[in-house]
Amino acid sequence: MTAEEALQRVEALLERLERARAELETAANDENPDAAIDVLTELAEIAKEVEAALERARREAESERP
Repeated sequence: MTAEEALQRVEALLERLERARAELETAANDENPDAAIDVLTELAEIAKEVEAALERARREAESERP
């Protein structure tokens, strides 16, 4: 994965995070616990993807060291 591809991936994750945040706020305002749980599940998935992306970046950085 190139640096440009990694940046695009991070931007996509950030967009998903912002959408989820807005959905969570709406669920809280509507006092809809089922919707809030769905959003929290999505946030957990995003967190896993971020963790994987960080691990990939760490491995790539280590492999580029002389």
